[in-house]
Amino acid sequence: MKAKVYFSRTITPEKVLELYQLLGKQLPGKVAIKLHSGETGNQNFLKPEFWKPVIDHIGGTVVECNTAYEGTRDTTEKHLKTLEEHGWSKYFDVDLLDAEGPDMELPIPKGKKIQKNYVGKNLENYDSMLVLSHFKGHPMGGFGGAIKQLSIGVASSYGKAYIHGVGDTEQIWTSDHDSFLESMADAASSVVEYFEGNVVYINVMKNMSVDCDCCAVAEDPCMKDIGILISEDPIAIDQACLDLVYAADDPGRDHLLERIESLNGVHTVEAAAGLGFGTREYELIEVD
Repeated sequence: MKAKVYFSRTITPEKVLELYQLLGKQLPGKVAIKLHSGETGNQNFLKPEFWKPVIDHIGGTVVECNTAYEGTRDTTEKHLKTLEEHGWSKYFDVDLLDAEGPDMELPIPKGKKIQKNYVGKNLENYDSMLVLSHFKGHPMGGFGGAIKQLSIGVASSYGKAYIHGVGDTEQIWTSDHDSFLESMADAASSVVEYFEGNVVYINVMKNMSVDCDCCAVAEDPCMKDIGILISEDPIAIDQACLDLVYAADDPGRDHLLERIESLNGVHTVEAAAGLGFGTREYELIEVD
């Protein structure tokens, strides 16, 4: 069964909301809006104004977690200040899921590399989730999209180190690389299971740098914007984004692909598909 992925080449705040309404999936109860708050100094992350129409429509709470590396988001105090400076707190209710411990532990009985995932304990206050991802390159994962948002994004500060270290936080930057990618897929599966399918994914292919929004000093975008995608399947939407990059005739495409391929980025998608919480087979439905 192919997953449906809706796609528009028009990139506007209004088009994000239009695609959400077109998908027709109702997110029940209290909705967590997972997005990237942006590291201080980063010029590429998608700003609050861009996401405002869809967040206002849903009436959800913007959620984030602290980082596991030094910066302006590695403690609750600093992260709350960054959320304010970047305008998130001005427009929306904001919840740092791991502002206080202890972490919430999600089991991963079918995990290939890790059997548990540590997420911010405030996740228990939500019934569903909207995952807003800025698709671009990444210096560790090769690329960042929906699967990364579900895994590293929802993980607590400790949980991020646990995933990176493949279960050993002491190995945060030295673990086997493919095992780290598989751990990301494992962690993502636990969040999907937790919400029992009550998740919608939006990937925006805009400001596509080889670097993540977590980089204070990031390269400028290397290729032209492609569009907005929405799906109920996190694996299908990431695969569709990768396929759109490969299909592009943009001169900067090869620079982004070199980053993705040098870090075996597609392996995260392969590992996720192997766990069965989505499919790489999709129908791309283009809308004006």
